[in-house]
Amino acid sequence: MLCGSAVLRSLDVAADLMAEHPRARLVVTGGRGHSTPTLFAAVRSWGIADDGSSEAAVLAALLVSRHGVDAGRITLEEASAHCGENASLTAPLLPDGHAVVVQDPTMQRRTHESFLRALAGRDVTISSRAPFVPVVRPDGGYDDAGHRAWGMDRFVDLVLGELRRLRDDERGYGPRGTGFIGHVDVPPEVEASARLLGEAFPEAARG
Repeated sequence: MLCGSAVLRSLDVAADLMAEHPRARLVVTGGRGHSTPTLFAAVRSWGIADDGSSEAAVLAALLVSRHGVDAGRITLEEASAHCGENASLTAPLLPDGHAVVVQDPTMQRRTHESFLRALAGRDVTISSRAPFVPVVRPDGGYDDAGHRAWGMDRFVDLVLGELRRLRDDERGYGPRGTGFIGHVDVPPEVEASARLLGEAFPEAARG
C-alpha cells in the first residue's frame, strides 16, 4: 500500500518493492486532504498542475510514467482524506497474506497502527517500509539523498501533529478518540521532547 503524501521519495520505494516482488499488487490510497496542495507543489516542476485529481491518481500516474510500473498491477483508492481512512477504505481491497505500508515517514507509525486496526481479525501480516529516516537541519527535514523534504515549519507541524494523533485521548486516533488505532504508549522522553519543540514553535503546538 502506498499512501498519499507529498514525499515523492515514497515512489522510489514502492517501485523498488514492485520490482522485487513481481507477483505483488499495489494499492495506492489517497483522495484529497491536507497534504494535497503540498503534493501538487512538489510535482509542479514536472509540469503537473492541480486539476482536481486525487493524490492516489497522481502518484499512480507517476509510478507508471516515471518508474515503469505496470498500470495493471495498481489499484486506486481515491475516497480517503486521512490516514485512518487510508486504512479503513483500503482494507476491503486487500487479500489475505503479507502487506507492506509505504508512507511519509512522519506519518508512518500512525498509518501502520491504522492498518493494524482496520485488518484486525484478518489473516494479514503487516510491515512498514518508510522511504527514509529524516535528517533534521536548521532549515528543515531532509531525505536520505540530501534533498529537503519539508521546510522547518512544515516538518515541526507534521511531527507534533503526528504525536497528537497517536495519543489515546479525545483529540487522538486511539480508542478514546476517533478509534482509528489501538492504544499506543508514547514514551515519556518523546512527550518531553514534544513539549520543548512546542515551546520553540508555538504556532505548530496550537494546531
